[in-house]
Amino acid sequence: MQFDKIRGFAFDLDGVIADTARFHGQAWHQVADKVGTPWTSQLADGLKGVSRMDSLEMILKAGGHENEYSQQEKVQLATAKNDNYLRLVETLTPEDILPGMKSFLDELREKDYLLVLASASKNAPKVLKYLQLSDYFMGIVDPAALSHSKPDPEIYLRAAELLKLPPEEVAGVEDAQAGIEAINGAGELSIGIGRSLTGADVRFDSTVDVTLEKLMELK
Repeated sequence: MQFDKIRGFAFDLDGVIADTARFHGQAWHQVADKVGTPWTSQLADGLKGVSRMDSLEMILKAGGHENEYSQQEKVQLATAKNDNYLRLVETLTPEDILPGMKSFLDELREKDYLLVLASASKNAPKVLKYLQLSDYFMGIVDPAALSHSKPDPEIYLRAAELLKLPPEEVAGVEDAQAGIEAINGAGELSIGIGRSLTGADVRFDSTVDVTLEKLMELK
C-alpha cells in the first residue's frame, strides 16, 4: 500500500499515544485477584486493545470462572475496574505522552492530515484532556456504538467514516496485534509499533522511531 494516498490517520490510544496500558493492567490485575484468576503476562497481553466487558470475560474464562457471575455482577466488576483506572488517569500530564508522539502529531497537523482516535477505551476523551491533546483530533470513535471489538475491523471503518475518507486513504496506528488485524481488515494502511507485531504494512520498534519522513519513504 502506498503512503502517498493517505490523507487521514486513525490512532489507537493506549500504548501508542500514552502508556495508559499500564493503568489498565494494574486495574485488571486487581479484578483478576478478586475473582481468583492467576495474572500472567500472556493474559495481560491478550487484553490489549480489547473492550472492557470482553476483557472481563477473558479474565473470567482464563480462571474457569465464566459461569460463576451474573451479568449484573460482571457489570459491577467492570465498573470497579473502571473507577480504579480513572483515578490513575487523573494523574496524567503532557509529560506522559510517549516519546516522539507529540512531534509526530505536530508533523501531521502541520501537513494538514486529518486525525481521529480509534480506541476501545470509553475514557479516551478524558485521557486526551489530561494529555492536552484534545484539539489534535477531529473526532473519537465511540466504542459504545460498536458491535464488535478488535480484531474486527468495525472500529477502523467507523474511523474512516469520521474522517469522511475511503479506507484506502486512511492509516491506522496500533501497538497491539488485534489492532493491526483490525486495520488490515478495514483495508487501511497499518502502522505497527512494537517488535513483536506481525502483519503490519510498516512497523517501528518504538514510538520514538515514528516520523512522517520515514512513512513518506513507503512506495
